[in-house]
Amino acid sequence: MKQPLLKVVLAFCIFSQYTFAQQAPASPEKYTAHNKGKFYFYWGGNRESYSRSDINFTGNGYNFTLYDVAAHDKPLGWNHRYIQPAKMTIPQTNSRIGYYINDHYNVSIGIDHMKYVMTQDQYANTNGYIDLPASDPGSAFNGTYNNVPVKMTEDFLTFEHTDGLNYVNVGFARVDDLSKYIGITNTDIIQINLTEGVDAGMLYPKTNAKVLGKERHDDYHISGYGVGAKAGLNVTFFKYFFCQVELKQGYINMSDIRTTYQGADRASQHFTFTQRIIAFGGIFRL
Repeated sequence: MKQPLLKVVLAFCIFSQYTFAQQAPASPEKYTAHNKGKFYFYWGGNRESYSRSDINFTGNGYNFTLYDVAAHDKPLGWNHRYIQPAKMTIPQTNSRIGYYINDHYNVSIGIDHMKYVMTQDQYANTNGYIDLPASDPGSAFNGTYNNVPVKMTEDFLTFEHTDGLNYVNVGFARVDDLSKYIGITNTDIIQINLTEGVDAGMLYPKTNAKVLGKERHDDYHISGYGVGAKAGLNVTFFKYFFCQVELKQGYINMSDIRTTYQGADRASQHFTFTQRIIAFGGIFRL
């Protein structure tokens, strides 16, 4: 009886080893399963909306403040300049490069190239004074202003940050994979991510302003600081490529805006902005 039983046990062991040996090896881990150590970059376009702001102008012979000034952006729409190297800074654009410190969090540096245009021919209540020499074109506006509505004609004021309202910032963001919640199993083909982040940095605009007929200061200048917060959706294709849409809100405070080549001439303002962004990029591991 013992010998038949022993044969049965041996046969079972041999069969078990053979069966397990024939099983397929475990699937390799997907590239998109982890982000730690990866770099990413993106490039895209934006549209902006701005709150009204109070703008103060000071210089030799004048000091006045405009209240509740409206402004808008300057879009180009779908344009070849977004991908034309020599003209990529002309449209409203966003660029960023970042690094994942772990699977969920990344740090980055980027430039939000926005455009800000004061709406021409609006009326703005004005306080302050203008006392320019009679030989200056702006002397036509000499006087004391006490909450006086003034029309923003071109001979009085044009005021733009159109080359541009450059927000150079560092950011910190979190990314979460939503794929499993919507039935996506192979994230190396397509992956859906939720992203949220904050950033802070400096404003480095090239302000195009013509104040009271004076020649404008046509150069870049560090003018202030900004902070922002954003949320968005990232769709990654074939492991390495993605499209990302974001909604961003922020605050900008520019206390030192150059307006003319006369060193004493300055402007200051602060306002909030809302930015809608669509960008395309890549993610890779070195």
